Parts: sequence; structure tokens; C-alpha cells
Amino acid sequence: MRSASVSSQPRSQATHTHPIRVYFEDTDAGGMVYYANYLKFAERARTEMLRSAGFSHAEMVAQDGLMLVVRRCTAEFHRSARLDDELVVETRVTDLAGASILLDQAIRRGSDVLVEITVTIACVTKEGRATRLPERLRRAVVPSAGGGRSP
Repeated sequence: MRSASVSSQPRSQATHTHPIRVYFEDTDAGGMVYYANYLKFAERARTEMLRSAGFSHAEMVAQDGLMLVVRRCTAEFHRSARLDDELVVETRVTDLAGASILLDQAIRRGSDVLVEITVTIACVTKEGRATRLPERLRRAVVPSAGGGRSP
């Protein structure tokens, strides 16, 4: 699903995992997770992936005046989660471009893949103009050359 404008930066194989428990507030009248809540689960997992790499959205806004926004998102729903299910959101950075990050996410219950999401995150100024990703963010999402790749 990569567009031609995405760079040929090395691909990340590291996968971040984030556990989620399904609460009553996450379900619809039929007792299944409402579809939009999977996007919320994925957002939380992306934030936690960055936090675990030592990167903070709040610091980026305060120090650089930059924000990360969703530019594109596709989701394929395979199965539904239900109240009290234990889920895991797997997030993997698949590519970096000048102003964007491409990620693949899978929401699983055990070995079952419930939802697959591909998301492009863009770096923008407070005015909403696309701008280059800060170098410290690039280092946070792509391991150093000692890990087998370079940013």
C-alpha cells in the first residue's frame, strides 16, 4: 500500500506491542467493539510506541511547535472483539519519508488478527503545513546503525 512518494529508507522490523482490555464503553448495542474504537486503540499504541522510544508528543509541540497528524488511514476489519477481551496492538514502522512515517498495525486477540491498519503520520507546523520530521524523532523510530540500520 506504499505510495511512490514514500522514500526508500530502510524498513524497520521491530514491533512494539501494547495491551488493551475491552471495556463496556468500547462496545456497541450488540456487545461488540464499535469500529471507531479500534482506531482509538491504534492511536494509543502509536503514542506508547513513541513514548517507549523516549519521544514525547508534548515535548515536540512545546520545543519545536510541531505536531504529528494522521494523513491517511486504511483499516481492514476481520473479526470483532467483545467486552472484557484482552487485545494486543502491534505497531511496526515500515517506512520514513521527509515529513511522514508509514506504520502497519495489527490488533490481535491471541493469535487471531481482528483488524489490520496502515497509517501515514505527517509532521506539521501549528499552522498545518507539512514539515520535515525532527531528527530526534527519526532516531526514536529507526534504530541506529549499530542495530543494523541507519536513519
